[in-house]
Amino acid sequence: MTSPAPASSPSAKILGDINEICIVTPDIYKTIDGLTKLGVGPFQIYEFNSTTVPRQELYGKRGTDLFRIKVAFAKQNSLVVELMQPLPGGGSERSLMQRYLDENGGREGVQHIAWDMGGIPMAQRLNEMKERGFEPAMQGWWMGKKGQCHFCFLDTLEKAVGTVFETIEFSQDWEDPDCEWYPRQPLQ
Repeated sequence: MTSPAPASSPSAKILGDINEICIVTPDIYKTIDGLTKLGVGPFQIYEFNSTTVPRQELYGKRGTDLFRIKVAFAKQNSLVVELMQPLPGGGSERSLMQRYLDENGGREGVQHIAWDMGGIPMAQRLNEMKERGFEPAMQGWWMGKKGQCHFCFLDTLEKAVGTVFETIEFSQDWEDPDCEWYPRQPLQ
């Protein structure tokens, strides 16, 4: 048993609460069908591409067409279940999601966990993580009907644990963009 670290140490708790768990899959609809049998869903489906995520960064490279990903979200109480399916196109580098599938024989599985970091501003989150030795591996700015969502995947896979940590910040004026519902839109 180890003694607790003092609050000022790099191991002080800064991650906050888990607000999302993501499964990466080669077939988003097949995965949704399986989760629906378990009572998860319905899912809102979007595509992250150069139009919906016009600012993209991947391994320090900036651009507008570095990754394309089909993304689905289902709210489960205070937690979001996210699914991501890498799509052909994008840049020459593999996205974190494609790397996950390649390294796991194309099998779906939990690839990352998102933390709210206590709601502190994204710039402060990234500074806090940089002080601990973690840099953004992949990030983007997703456009809503109004506002934007900045998501950032940190390089924790190589430097800390066997999964990627993400942090997400929605602008105050955020409104979800139009989506596809699967298997069907919930009754209002």
